[in-house]
Amino acid sequence: MTVFPGMWMVAAVVQATLSLNDKMRFDLVTVFPDFFAGPLDHGILRRARETGIVEVNVQDLRVFTKDRHRTVDDRPFGGGEGMVLKPEPLFEAVEHLLGAPVGDATDKRELPVGTAIVLLSASGKRFDQETARRFTGLARIILICGRYEGVDERVAEHLATDEISIGDFVLSGGELPAMLIVDAVTRLLPGSLGNEASSQNESFSTSIDGQETSDEETSGRSHVKTPTLKNPGWGTLRPSGPALLLDFPHYTRPAEYRGWKVPDVLIGGNHAEVAAWRRAAALEKTKKNRADLFTREPASSDIVRGS
Repeated sequence: MTVFPGMWMVAAVVQATLSLNDKMRFDLVTVFPDFFAGPLDHGILRRARETGIVEVNVQDLRVFTKDRHRTVDDRPFGGGEGMVLKPEPLFEAVEHLLGAPVGDATDKRELPVGTAIVLLSASGKRFDQETARRFTGLARIILICGRYEGVDERVAEHLATDEISIGDFVLSGGELPAMLIVDAVTRLLPGSLGNEASSQNESFSTSIDGQETSDEETSGRSHVKTPTLKNPGWGTLRPSGPALLLDFPHYTRPAEYRGWKVPDVLIGGNHAEVAAWRRAAALEKTKKNRADLFTREPASSDIVRGS
């Protein structure tokens, strides 16, 4: 082997980095596994994979189907356009990756420490640089790429630890958002960039020229930190208009899965009650994931709860 000047010093630095930081793993659950072939083989991501900083595994969701057509979706309860990703293949794919069951309605299991399960959804909380920094403290992130009209709500409620959106627009699926998250998180990991200061002195950083800045100091720059609410209540918040609401939760067959039932109102066949429930559920989901879309207290007529 030809030894170039400085080779051993570079190797020592890389080895020291790896010894201090375990390899971070990303699992991408998708119906289009070939989608990721290109983005993973270039730039920072390729270098981070080759040097052992990150490991990226792409999991074909259709492996966990039970029929010869490898069906992963079904019609939504309550009617409506589009198809909804079924809960069974998603739960089973995640359990396969974890090597352990996640439980059911009567026995919810704890995830391994340092593991997050992220559902990519237009109805999720907005992804930002602070979220990317938080994710760097994890050992493993499983990213579920939504498709079609949506994903059965039991996945968001009982499987995912986070429901994430990359912006106020709708894409065909979660593959592109998943790739953006992998890139944003990877470049913040020690050793991924040639110059570590690159990730400290850039847009959306809490450090400028190596010095910490307060929210007040940064409010006049390009980024104002998105407010987060702990135990958010209705308070004086109300959506400024129907167009600003997130989508309502979707459910498809089976009507009961691992003890988690589809709301009765969606199965009853009363279209007026379904519409009222969906409006109320959209309000609740918006309050939970995007409180910044609200401006004043909702009218009592907006609040209708299903079973």
